[in-house]
Amino acid sequence: MTLEEVLKKYEPVIGLEIHAQLLTNSKAYSRDANEFGAVPNTNISPTSLGHPGTLPKFNGKTLNYGIKLGLACHSEITRDMHFDRKNYFYPDLPKGYQITQDKTPICTGGYVLIKDANGNEKSIELTRIHMEEDSGKSSHDIDPFDTLIDLNRAGVPLLEIVTEPVFKNGKEAYNYLIEMRKLVRYLDICDGNMEEGSMRCDVNVSIMPIGSKEFGQRVEVKNMNSISNVEKAIEYEIVRLAGVLDSGGKVLQETRNFDANTGETIALRKKEDAHDYRYFPEPDLTALHITQDYINEVKKNLPALPNDLYKKYVNELKLSDYDATNLTESKGIALYFEELIAHTKNFKAAANWMMGSVKSYLNQNALEIEDFPIEAEKIAQLIQLIEEEKVNNSVATQKVFPFLVMNPESNPIQIAESNGWITKTDSSEIENVIINIFKNNPDEFERFKNGEKKLTGFFMGQVMREMKGAADPKTTTQLLNKLANEV
Repeated sequence: MTLEEVLKKYEPVIGLEIHAQLLTNSKAYSRDANEFGAVPNTNISPTSLGHPGTLPKFNGKTLNYGIKLGLACHSEITRDMHFDRKNYFYPDLPKGYQITQDKTPICTGGYVLIKDANGNEKSIELTRIHMEEDSGKSSHDIDPFDTLIDLNRAGVPLLEIVTEPVFKNGKEAYNYLIEMRKLVRYLDICDGNMEEGSMRCDVNVSIMPIGSKEFGQRVEVKNMNSISNVEKAIEYEIVRLAGVLDSGGKVLQETRNFDANTGETIALRKKEDAHDYRYFPEPDLTALHITQDYINEVKKNLPALPNDLYKKYVNELKLSDYDATNLTESKGIALYFEELIAHTKNFKAAANWMMGSVKSYLNQNALEIEDFPIEAEKIAQLIQLIEEEKVNNSVATQKVFPFLVMNPESNPIQIAESNGWITKTDSSEIENVIINIFKNNPDEFERFKNGEKKLTGFFMGQVMREMKGAADPKTTTQLLNKLANEV
């Protein structure tokens, strides 16, 4: 059965849980370094391992980051909260419990705006955002006989972002993850790297007959290391669940693993209910009270957010959806563009330069925008040179820009003048060049004179090469047609 056939009969009900590792220097409740890629089992201490007699100490940056994300997601910030213990026994959970928030999450409600599968705006409602600590990491594919445990990750601070079950397909989930990754990067609270596990996503999927009001039994899918794999896992699971129901089977509440090589999910274990974790208030950490003044201070220091910038570019600057989406793809690109449009009002030209020459240079040299050598103001000066017809677009992109990259302290107008790239509109000078080119290309000249207009490009190229690209294209075209009948 194909996905299209399933969707004619069943309605998917999908919710996501994102675990975002926070960019703090130390762990959530100890001084151990929060560092990816360290030698296994070196960023540990008696506190993070839960040895008797040790006490956790709360990392205040976690609170700051949680409030940042909550404000960005239009959530309600919980003013009085406490921590809870979530008890379960896995080899990579050294304390035998996880410090989390069960009853009083730092944020409740809120929403994130995305595009649905048809490109229309859709609001994804959030249930909650809560603070907790990460577990260690189990590796099953390094040793052929044993599972290896690295506890460096144990105790790393996390924000878990839980949505309402409002997704209807894998594409919506994909777009939501793109938006959330963008958001945490803009806020500088998480690097969003799914391949390294600093942003992880669990998917809850169920299906119900179209028209039904009762949700079906859900399953949870874990261990997806890319956003595209989340989309694939959802689509596979929708079809699998339909197959189970159509064959008269019963969907089990279980946790499944996604295998990226086969594109299939595999059952891991029976899914626990909340009561299985035996939550109770964490006795070693005091409750927290958040003042409105503190929330206001965090709000005051929030950066411009991607959706706000997108709307600004589309509604105020009149850029296309494509332009606005690409310009807000990363915080660095957006900030550079913001600086650029502070120096020019030709917003479309500015967008074209960002997505053309600037991004091409970054991609070819494997650089981030933060390493780009040219100041935004000088790109604005290049745009002005073209507007004033002092250089044409080809000269600006193919000659002035590469020179400026190698000499970023230079000035675009000085570069163009010193290299003879300023556009020449002197008809007599261009006429002499054209006449010489006609004489040196007699066969092409005869065909052009007899009406073969496609040779205009040939002669235009010859003139530009002779004049180092500085001939005014409009003047040159007029003279080509005029002199063809006179020479």
